[in-house]
Amino acid sequence: MTDLNVLASLGSWEWPDDARDSLLEAVRNRELDEEDRALAAELAGDLVVMDDEVAAALLSVLRTGEEPASVRAGAAISFGPVLELAEMEEFEDPEEVPITESVYDEIRETLRNVYRDESAPKEVRRRALEASVRASEDWHRDAVRSAFAGDDRDWRLTAVFCMCYVPGFETEILEALDSDDENTEYQAVCAAGAAGLDAAWPHVADVLARRRGDRPLLLAAIESAAAIRPEEAQAVLVDLAREMDEEEIDDAVGEAVAFAEAMQELMLLDEED
Repeated sequence: MTDLNVLASLGSWEWPDDARDSLLEAVRNRELDEEDRALAAELAGDLVVMDDEVAAALLSVLRTGEEPASVRAGAAISFGPVLELAEMEEFEDPEEVPITESVYDEIRETLRNVYRDESAPKEVRRRALEASVRASEDWHRDAVRSAFAGDDRDWRLTAVFCMCYVPGFETEILEALDSDDENTEYQAVCAAGAAGLDAAWPHVADVLARRRGDRPLLLAAIESAAAIRPEEAQAVLVDLAREMDEEEIDDAVGEAVAFAEAMQELMLLDEED
């Protein structure tokens, strides 16, 4: 069995051939340390190892109330990538999606049921909602609105994360940008980029101007800037990369500028049409 910490330290493209079986064994093994099983559950969501059998093991963990909350939460959030891929591909070519459509439907139903189960631990319900929004459903908007409306900071953080995938929350995103919680601000910057929210530009530009603030927040602002104002962002981002002269920033700016250029080309095509 491959060491789980070794797998976590590698990109999934570097995983050994037995990674899938090792993760599946760890997810099923109730004698294993809780922290290790939670890690295995999250890693098992990688598209490199996901299939119907892995999904079934994760669903079994998620549905079992006697399982530790951290392991159930890991199982819930692990479904995010495959749900997003399946929604994008729409099973037009089944070989492009590592699970069958029936399992896809089962995952979505289970996540909805777990989210609605108020007796389940908060962590598990939050992760169920965060994973489920990767494949849009009608009930998501009300769920996100409810999570954001309360006073619970954890649920509000989950709501802002979900706004990256569920449209129609521009006002809430702008409110979240001014949060005193750095995690919420980070997710709001991501959501603003996903929504192409022009009203968020001053805040995003301010994060870029601060240069050496929180690194994840800065990287999120780089990506979002290109989506919000692609033409204006290019010059700002190039200046940022030149001044900071760091490989991580250079790579992020390079990707963002390429995205901004592609966005501008699309805008020009739309104008011509």
